[in-house]
Amino acid sequence: MPFKEAGDCQKLKLLILADILRHDTDEAHPLTVYELSEMLAAQGVNANRKTISEDIAILEMYGMDILSVNRGRAKGYYLASREFELTELKLLADAVSSARFITEKKSRQLIKKLEGLADKFSAGELRRRVFIANRVKSANEMIYLNVDAIQRAINEKCMIKFRYFSYNSSKEKVYRGERVCSPYALTWSDGNYYMVAYYEGHPESLTNFRVDRMERVSLLAEKAEKMPESFDLSGYMSTSFSMFSGKDMDIKIKFDEGLANSVLDKFGPDTIMIPSEDGTFTVNVKIKPGFTFYGWLFQFGTGAEIISPPEIREAFCQMTDDVRKKYR
Repeated sequence: MPFKEAGDCQKLKLLILADILRHDTDEAHPLTVYELSEMLAAQGVNANRKTISEDIAILEMYGMDILSVNRGRAKGYYLASREFELTELKLLADAVSSARFITEKKSRQLIKKLEGLADKFSAGELRRRVFIANRVKSANEMIYLNVDAIQRAINEKCMIKFRYFSYNSSKEKVYRGERVCSPYALTWSDGNYYMVAYYEGHPESLTNFRVDRMERVSLLAEKAEKMPESFDLSGYMSTSFSMFSGKDMDIKIKFDEGLANSVLDKFGPDTIMIPSEDGTFTVNVKIKPGFTFYGWLFQFGTGAEIISPPEIREAFCQMTDDVRKKYR
């Protein structure tokens, strides 16, 4: 950063010293007062051993966790803890890397910013840990503008308008026309970002839209439909399979004992499982039935069985019959 006068550097000495400790030190790489003095001088700041010791004391009073260790006859100083620990940064970097709705370009930019929160010795480890090129990523660079517009609409309780599209086998966008809806929430599921909204095209239930498949999102002057008082995002998510929209139904399912982990993973630790003497258990859950639910259930083969209601049991049987006919 260029400074107009040498005095400007002296006024910023504490800030520059704090940056050096954040970026250039850790437990394995402490810096002596002499080394800190040289690094400050390289940035136009004059400091002697006494003033640096006093500055470190001030930074400690401010809340920075600065520790010292013996390095021969001198003391070495390092920043012992940061706002984000390396493990936390790795988790965030992995989340950015695996999120399909974030483009590859934006993923690299975000991870670069996360590296800036670590010391220079850990930044390389953070960078080597993340792999983006071979992961499926969105190509929609407008997603951040979409998210911003949707969030503003939610805060202002107004409707939005946008164009929604899907892809065909030629990788061309196929637009489904213009949509006008009342956004209620943004949520992340299976690596994709979704908007949960009231849409007049499906007034019987809420509708989920992939944010990366939305274009030309704009806020309207019309007030949004009032969000149902009973709406709970976590509960709504637990009833959805791959964010399939639809009407909730109460369904009773029987599972083999060995599938308890899978059931708890899907429906949550508060799920009531009623054991039977034959080594099975039943659950009563509220879900949105459809192909995504049937596909999830089919992975368990004969280890799972829909007990009721009869129309959902019959629909599942019909689906399996249709699949079997396809392979004859």
